[in-house]
Amino acid sequence: MAKSYDKQLGAFLRKQRGELAYVKFAKKIGIGAGTLHRLERAEQSITLGKLEDILNRLKCSLSDVFKD
Repeated sequence: MAKSYDKQLGAFLRKQRGELAYVKFAKKIGIGAGTLHRLERAEQSITLGKLEDILNRLKCSLSDVFKD
């Protein structure tokens, strides 16, 4: 089940990033470019606190990420 959430988050971040470079988008959401890359590929999990920070920076909610 956790993998499903990782994949949903990864897809959401890819969509939000669009054509923006990893470095620029990562800076915008407050993480490193390598971390962003691993999150988008569902290779790394994230703490709830960091997820909350990212969503606040994007002005999004959990329901925008996890629709199911």
